[in-house]
Amino acid sequence: MMRLNGKLLTSAPERLVDLLAAQGFQVETRGIAVAINGSVVPRSKWAETVLSGEDDIEIVKIMQGG
Repeated sequence: MMRLNGKLLTSAPERLVDLLAAQGFQVETRGIAVAINGSVVPRSKWAETVLSGEDDIEIVKIMQGG
């Protein structure tokens, strides 16, 4: 099964960009990084990246701190 940030997903969209939207991320927003199976996916590839049922996806939102 597909995992998102360590949690099992029972269903997921076919494309990465659709998964991001379903999770409330706006693709245009800066400060988001995505890795699939340990490899960072460049933002320029998000729209064309097709997901597999066994993918382990990590979405990280960069937060400014001090």
